[in-house]
Amino acid sequence: MQRFEGKVALITGGSRGIGLGIAQRLVDEGASVIITGRKQESLDEAVATLGERASAVAGKADDAEHRARVFEHIAQRHGRIDHLINNAGINPVYGPLLQTDPAAVQKILGVNVVAMMEWTRDAVAAGLKSSIVNLSSVSAFSASPGIAFYGISKAAVVNLTIQLANELGPEIRVNAVAPAVIKTDFAKALYEGREADVAAGYVLKRLGVPADVAGPVAFLLSEDAGWMTGQTLVIDGGGRAR
Repeated sequence: MQRFEGKVALITGGSRGIGLGIAQRLVDEGASVIITGRKQESLDEAVATLGERASAVAGKADDAEHRARVFEHIAQRHGRIDHLINNAGINPVYGPLLQTDPAAVQKILGVNVVAMMEWTRDAVAAGLKSSIVNLSSVSAFSASPGIAFYGISKAAVVNLTIQLANELGPEIRVNAVAPAVIKTDFAKALYEGREADVAAGYVLKRLGVPADVAGPVAFLLSEDAGWMTGQTLVIDGGGRAR
């Protein structure tokens, strides 16, 4: 399927893991992609994997100057933007919620929620034409011991998606996905050394992989989801069905 032939998509945090998986899926379906990330070396490796329809701009997700460079790059290289995937996110702490350092709380909110809104604002100003998908998490819907404030930030993403869908419709659709544990470096602390035990909590008896998220994201971006907006699609191997 070439649902994204001639389309241009921006994926934040796209140098590895879920972001890279999404970028690969969109390239496979005909899109040109721009990926962002903090490390130039990782971005260069990702672009080499993705091929000639991919490019990258390094910087921090919550840096306004970085965002400006990204949209200047998009304007010069493509002259348009059709899709935005707000994937960049952080979780720099692990432990009880009330022991979370206030500076970490501000940083998590700044990257996971505020920057997501700012990327959206800038993309719309740059003429985004079609659809947006935000990355939330199943931690938005239940207690998430050890990563509680991350879960709080991802709950905010669910509501941010609803608000943006209302404000940007009918021209632009905005949806979200909420994955459970995906086998990436970002999530290693949640499964490393006990993968079988974690997988046992899912009906499908395995952890997710980036491709398991990339497919639903591509669906939500495409016209196959043309009558969906403001929705959060849970991708959890049946974890919430237990």
